Amino acid sequence: MHAAASLLNSSNLSLRFASQTQTRLSPWIAAPSSVRLPLNRSQNYRIALPPLHSTVSGDSTQPQQMASADVKAQDPRIAGISSAIRVIPDFPKPGIMFQDITTLLLDTKAFRDTIDLFVERYKDKNISVVAGIEARGFIFGPPIALAIGAKFVPMRKPKKLPGEVISEEYSLEYGKDVMEMHVGAVQAGERALIVDDLVATGGTLSAAIRLLERVGVHVVECACVIELPELKGRERLGEKPLFVLSLGLCSKLENFIKPSD
Repeated sequence: MHAAASLLNSSNLSLRFASQTQTRLSPWIAAPSSVRLPLNRSQNYRIALPPLHSTVSGDSTQPQQMASADVKAQDPRIAGISSAIRVIPDFPKPGIMFQDITTLLLDTKAFRDTIDLFVERYKDKNISVVAGIEARGFIFGPPIALAIGAKFVPMRKPKKLPGEVISEEYSLEYGKDVMEMHVGAVQAGERALIVDDLVATGGTLSAAIRLLERVGVHVVECACVIELPELKGRERLGEKPLFVLSLGLCSKLENFIKPSD
């Protein structure tokens, strides 16, 4: 009898210990699809609560608009893409809301969904050229080009291309820059898609449009993962359509710095 009672007490103690252990560990247990690598500043991830996203920094929460009107709002992939993009306040200097797409690249589903949404839009538009703007356009452009059967053409900063180039100068907020493309990379009459990760003031995209049109290429559309609508970059593109997946928060214009290449 004493042995049985002792065994029963031991079993009850083990059950209580297991329950307490499970309670303590449960916040760390997740399905494989939700696993994320530990990252610095991870508290700055957007919170995916469609149709509004939030960027959390310290004790403050700022609203994050969702998706372009070009994409069906009910598409569940949009929320996943937006929430995978990390926003880092005050980087690289105070006042900047840095749009960090490296966390999107770590999320294989969100990255694939990003490419798939672009491919679904352009696969039947008879596009023969995907022009990627240095440097993040080189990440998204090639897989889109391969999927739709187009060639990929890099649009680079000065002195980065080894062959003969054609150049286009454009204005920045504080100064000027130059974009270059290899002579012969495209032919007159081809149909092109221009790809970059982010559109801010629209200066880079408008330069790419001018550069391609100078050699007789028809620019069908510009495509970006993120748009900062406060900076009104769309207005600089004229009548050229712009397709984006996520609308981001922005700093004040005087503090804006596009993620450096």
